[in-house]
Amino acid sequence: MVMATGSPRSRPGGADGAVGSGGGPDRPDGSGSPDGSGSPDGSGSPDGSGAAGGAGGSGGSDDLGGTGRDQPAERPRASGRAGRDLPAAIGVGLGLGAVILVPLFTVRAIWIGVVALAVAVGAYELVRALRGAGLTGVPLAPLALGSAAVPVSAYLAGSSALVAVFAATVCAAAGVWFVTGTRSGRLARPDLLATAFCAAYVGVPAGFAALLTQPPDGPRRIVAFLATVVASDVGGYAAGVLSGGRHKMAPVVSPGKSWEGFAGSTIACVLVAMALLGWTLSAAPWQGALVGLAVVVTATVGDLGESLLKRDIGIKDMGNLLPGHGGIMDRLDSVLCTAPVAWLLITAFVPPA
Repeated sequence: MVMATGSPRSRPGGADGAVGSGGGPDRPDGSGSPDGSGSPDGSGSPDGSGAAGGAGGSGGSDDLGGTGRDQPAERPRASGRAGRDLPAAIGVGLGLGAVILVPLFTVRAIWIGVVALAVAVGAYELVRALRGAGLTGVPLAPLALGSAAVPVSAYLAGSSALVAVFAATVCAAAGVWFVTGTRSGRLARPDLLATAFCAAYVGVPAGFAALLTQPPDGPRRIVAFLATVVASDVGGYAAGVLSGGRHKMAPVVSPGKSWEGFAGSTIACVLVAMALLGWTLSAAPWQGALVGLAVVVTATVGDLGESLLKRDIGIKDMGNLLPGHGGIMDRLDSVLCTAPVAWLLITAFVPPA
């Protein structure tokens, strides 16, 4: 679905970031910092050829045909994640945690507002990236506004409203695409497909996160969901660092990701999901284990998916709003992919009162 306009740009020894999601380092590959974001492949550059930033990374630059020994100047920057300000990344991560948890447990309407704002910014970053790849007909305003409206409507009126607002967003965005394309003489079908992709990729998963918030115990459901996604990141990072990440998971898409990191993510997700779902929602241990297994798969797919997207476009991060993290979308890739599955399983195992 990703529309490339050329080969991914190669940055020898390119520095990358430390925290979060953007196909990032603390993924189940152990290729980055434990708190979260970074380059699409965990290697420090969009083509996976940057400095040795994460465990199991390739080191050195493909452009120079060398190994890590060919570029000694980059080695001092490989601590945690090459080129990123790790203290700033950790600080921003803690700040984001407070922005999420405080309204979640106090005024849930504010929490939904935070989700809507994050989704609107994420849609803006995605549209901007696609336009930079040549898909200039993707309309920004209807996608940003419609994507933000999806979680709000889902929280207020349930899943039927989620579907209705999503459909309205797609129709409105397609209408804008048609009108502007007719005026400019450029009605490109790839632009229309990219428009539908944006609406589905950002707003709809956020709507499922809002549905998790609806029940009286919604905050506990959200915490279990988000903590398990974070456990995937941290477990993958730790296992990758300790093992060296020698067995690559997807060397073409993300050379830094390893099966050792995936094993660490699996163990961490299962343990955290069992503990939180059992303690806060009285779920059976096998139910928590199943949720953990599902989350590690969806989080990894989300991570690799955005890595492929950014690699195809030829960018390192979706944005630079969050120091040490990249953009909002660099924090949301695994979360967005996991939200629908987490809502389905947690709702089935622990029906709302």
